[in-house]
Amino acid sequence: MEVQGKIKLIGDTKTFGSNGFQKREMVVTTEEQYPQHIMIEFVQDKCSLLDAFQVGQPVKVGINLRGREWVSPQGETKYFNSVQGWRIENLAAQQPSGGSNVPPPDQFEPASDLNEEDYDDLPF
Repeated sequence: MEVQGKIKLIGDTKTFGSNGFQKREMVVTTEEQYPQHIMIEFVQDKCSLLDAFQVGQPVKVGINLRGREWVSPQGETKYFNSVQGWRIENLAAQQPSGGSNVPPPDQFEPASDLNEEDYDDLPF
């Protein structure tokens, strides 16, 4: 699965427990009619993937949905979901810097040699 949007927040890498588990969170805001702020966590060696990115950059993030079950000491069962990132791409780098090589439509001269009687076999 993938999420596209602009980076809203990049957190610091945090270490948990005696085994040194690492986690780093980021928030991506989708660009749609109703933007969503999606928190994505990167764990262990994937934390360093965020070092090359900054707030405001348009990105595409490869994600996995993770779910787990937890039973409290009192026997109550709870379920937790997380969105875990495993790849991130800078979308701004994929766009041509000067736009396309085609000038905007208003820079074309209007056609002057139109003949309305020419046969047009296009169906629309």
